[in-house]
Amino acid sequence: MRLNPYGEDAVNLAADLANHRPESVDELTERCQAAGLMLESPVTADDLGRARAALDAWEKVVDATGEQERADLLNRMLAEAAAYPRLTSHPGTGWHLHYRDAQQPLGSVLFTLFAVGTALHLVGRGMHRLRRCETTECNTAFADTSRTGRQRYCSQRCANRDAVRRHRARAALT
Repeated sequence: MRLNPYGEDAVNLAADLANHRPESVDELTERCQAAGLMLESPVTADDLGRARAALDAWEKVVDATGEQERADLLNRMLAEAAAYPRLTSHPGTGWHLHYRDAQQPLGSVLFTLFAVGTALHLVGRGMHRLRRCETTECNTAFADTSRTGRQRYCSQRCANRDAVRRHRARAALT
């Protein structure tokens, strides 16, 4: 997976895995490959555990109540994942940057990917662009990648559901 200047691919993978936690090594493998992540070694149960820990840390960043708290939590993730950036080229992908040491197991790669990708997303688009859906019955985490930066819902379905609820509440008052 390549990190674009906004960290969109990595932060969206973090949201996807956080919202629907992988249940097995095979599921983690399949979902990472489907997201375009190049796996350098077989995925293990330790990777699944480390991925879950990375998701726990990432969700704390999502749920932070202010910019400074969000930055502090993300800085802790970045410090834990710290490695020098390095140029690399996988067969057929061209040159790109990795923000991790070579030959890391998938769990560590995901931790680094979530930390760096989220940091790039937030500094590039705004510290407020990571949240949970505003629909009462939905707790889905998402990265706001909208042009305007005012996305409030995880999906159009939740936006429509909330609009209908507000319309019915107004109609009941009249």
